[in-house]
Amino acid sequence: MTDFLLELLSEEIPARMQLKARADLEKLFVDELAKAGLKAVSIETHATPRRLALIARELPAQTAAVSEEIKGPRAGAPPQALEGFLRKTGLSADQLVDRDGVLYAVIDKPGRATPEVLAEAIPAIVRAFPWPKSMRWGSGTLRWVRPLKGIIALFGDAVVPLEIDGFVSGSETRGHRFHHPGVITIGNADDYAAKLRMCHVIVSHEERQIIIREGAARAAAAAGLSVVPDDGLVIENAGLTEWPSPILGAFDPAFLTVPREVIQLTMRTNQKYFAVVDKAGKLAPNFICTANIEASDGGVAIAAGNAKVLAARLSDAKFFWEQDLKIPLAEQAKKLDQIVFHEKLGTVADKVDRVAKLVRWLVESGVVKGANPDEAEQAARLAKADLVTGMVGEFPELQGVMGGYYARAEGLPDAVADAICDHYKPVGQGDDVPTAPVTVAVSLADKLDSLQQFFAIGETPTGSKDPFALRRSALGIIRLLTENGLRFSIPAELLEFFADRLKVQQREAGIRHDLIDAVFALGGEDDLVRLLARVKALQAFVTTDDGANLLAGYKRSANILKKEGFEGSVANMPLSYTPEIEETALIAALDSAEPKARAAIAAEDFEGAMTALASLRAPIDGFFEKVTVNDADPAKRDHRLGLLARVRTAVHQVADFSRIEG
Repeated sequence: MTDFLLELLSEEIPARMQLKARADLEKLFVDELAKAGLKAVSIETHATPRRLALIARELPAQTAAVSEEIKGPRAGAPPQALEGFLRKTGLSADQLVDRDGVLYAVIDKPGRATPEVLAEAIPAIVRAFPWPKSMRWGSGTLRWVRPLKGIIALFGDAVVPLEIDGFVSGSETRGHRFHHPGVITIGNADDYAAKLRMCHVIVSHEERQIIIREGAARAAAAAGLSVVPDDGLVIENAGLTEWPSPILGAFDPAFLTVPREVIQLTMRTNQKYFAVVDKAGKLAPNFICTANIEASDGGVAIAAGNAKVLAARLSDAKFFWEQDLKIPLAEQAKKLDQIVFHEKLGTVADKVDRVAKLVRWLVESGVVKGANPDEAEQAARLAKADLVTGMVGEFPELQGVMGGYYARAEGLPDAVADAICDHYKPVGQGDDVPTAPVTVAVSLADKLDSLQQFFAIGETPTGSKDPFALRRSALGIIRLLTENGLRFSIPAELLEFFADRLKVQQREAGIRHDLIDAVFALGGEDDLVRLLARVKALQAFVTTDDGANLLAGYKRSANILKKEGFEGSVANMPLSYTPEIEETALIAALDSAEPKARAAIAAEDFEGAMTALASLRAPIDGFFEKVTVNDADPAKRDHRLGLLARVRTAVHQVADFSRIEG
């Protein structure tokens, strides 16, 4: 068993593409080798800014021999058919095998040397590589993310000879661009990482992440500071460096008059710097940059150079901040009629007007309790005003956040400023859900307006396409309603859409989608808080023995009724015969359980409703065990079918059990 090393050396690969490129390389390699019947014991992949590498451990020396069987014509077929089959297979007539009058060609294929397979597979992998963006470089035909510079292909200690667009495989690569730009000869897969490390290249992306995270923490701690956690930035810096070296720098404290989010976003987005805070958690006038060299002066010059670049960025941000503060939000909001929201839905100013009216209704009708209606409407009318500010024009990610700062700066009530700041929340599943009443009202109204308006003009999500993020809006509404306990009737035209989103959202919470379907199937349930309470009670019930057995009894009843096509009344039917004991017991159980379940549901005591239905379990079991439903006597048959219909109706007070799996 032999290890195989592949390295594709190139100009700088964008950091955002590296982790996916590793996964793509592994998948393509596995798929190509599988075609030849080869499989490695394990595979590891690596990416640095200048190389993409794969090591396949313990590949066999050759593929296994195989025997291929091809079915031919029947024995005695016309000569032309036989001749055509022989030409196709390259065999003579005496080499064919006769099986029950049918001729077969059995072709033994010897195993192939693994290097031979690899020599064919690697060019196919490289040419099929799914870079998000690629192009042809120079006069070649290969499309690659950046110009390819070299290929290592080593099976054990031997080079696998192959050629891709003029690049011939070998055993040579290059080290760090500055510390060791010369040629390095790799012996085999085992010395690959070690030799590159000696030449200031750490091939492991995960190791570079650790170095950055721990090095940044040490650099900050030495100054009595701590790093603001940012895993995404760690990954990005690991993709920008082959020999990472975190360095602490400083900027003018005067820039701290600019909102913290602006400073952090400027450092993160433009410079890839980490923010740091003091012991009180306040933003410090410092940053941590990740150099790609081991500086002889400990990073002093690098820190100074980066500080100059950052100062220019922060000066721009400070200018935008100070200019925006000169114009009240109400004045900024007047410019919203110049921004088209959607060609069929008018301007952003039109949307703001709709949302403001909806916000007041939500508060005054009591859907959102505890909010001042005037403050809620004011927040709604100013929530989008920061879209026309200089700062949000520069940093669109800060929409809402900047509006909150501007509102507070001009002395607006905290409830208004907070609502402006947070009305886009929750944006994602892990985002915080607003709980302040004014914020909840504005956030809910903003999302509801988008859904209703886009559905009204037929702009609904299709497949994977959701250009107006309506699925995200629906999930946000679901979280706002359920986590704040808001009682609100979802508009009928949106109910099916919300049902689908609810199943997606609740799947992560461990709630079964079939139970949500079972409750929605009853119709008339448009209150998500009440619906989820019913679903959760149902899920707890069906996992008990009583619930499982009642479900089985229900399905048996429903199947009989369906088979018999019974549509009779489920009311108490007059008896013209002496019922069986078990029949009487089921009647009594239904007489008791039905009103109890009905009253419990009216009181939204869904656990109580389940308890009432659980009392039917034993009588139903006894009924099916002792009583013949399809009796020869029509009176008995109809009455017993009517009892089963009563069972179905009693259960349907809670949910449509026919939708429940199992």
